[in-house]
Amino acid sequence: MKKVDPRFEKFAHKKSNAAIKEAFKQEKRQYKKERAAYFEQKKAAARIAAEAPKIERRAATQTAQMPLNKYLAHSGLCSRRDAAELVKEGKVKVNAVVVWDPGYKVQPNDVVTANGKKVTPEKNLVYILLNKPKDYITTTDDPQKRKTVLDLIKNATKERVYPVGRLDRNTSGVLLITNDGELAQQLTHPSNEIKKVYAVTLNKPLEKKDFDKIVQGVVLEDGPAPVDVLAYADSKDKTQVGIEIHSGRNRIVRRIFESLGYEVKHLDRVMFGGLTKKNIERGKYRFLKEKEIRNLKFFGKGKK
Repeated sequence: MKKVDPRFEKFAHKKSNAAIKEAFKQEKRQYKKERAAYFEQKKAAARIAAEAPKIERRAATQTAQMPLNKYLAHSGLCSRRDAAELVKEGKVKVNAVVVWDPGYKVQPNDVVTANGKKVTPEKNLVYILLNKPKDYITTTDDPQKRKTVLDLIKNATKERVYPVGRLDRNTSGVLLITNDGELAQQLTHPSNEIKKVYAVTLNKPLEKKDFDKIVQGVVLEDGPAPVDVLAYADSKDKTQVGIEIHSGRNRIVRRIFESLGYEVKHLDRVMFGGLTKKNIERGKYRFLKEKEIRNLKFFGKGKK
């Protein structure tokens, strides 16, 4: 066979047009395949990069140790303060063993029970503003089977929620109900001095001398009862009074007036931590807006 000069080999074995076209198509297909694989690899890398921080945060949340009272509060069982009392009463177990220390660190795989029922931190936080009527108990359960504020919102959510602070049975007005234990703790802690405003109806006109005594601060059996603001709601009817306080002590407003010989005929909380009952009928409720939740958490950090 005659040898071909290597310099002219490509011309000697010249392909047909059909073969050239087929080879070109094959190269094009291969290029598209490689291009698609390249971009798919880039997309996969981007997805992994985007999800990595979330996975890391979830892992951190799951593995982080949490004080027992905070764990109970985040479960929607009660506020952190009430949770601490529950622990001290021996009603909480971790891995079937009673724990008496509210600060006990709960591990990721621990099983926590309160009053015999397993509890786990809530994922979906709910914030409900109720205009509480009289004759309802501000509690999650009542042994005497009286009506509770949870009866009024039973169709609002499937989450386990509880009232923040207390309004006695005969007091009406603004009441926050949530499963955010952290916020509940902030709003009820005395150091944060959350503002509360009440409309008071007395059995007789409030005399000027008693008005001044209240402003100066009366002393009750459990200590001084400072008042931030006191005013007559109606200059012609001095049985109607508005009072602003930051104390959360039990029946504090009623006891202030009772200490001076007055009976509180009607007590209505018209503001709590910046929340009002505007446009909410008595016995009705609504969910808080995102801005209101942010403002509450701002108040809850003791900022004014």
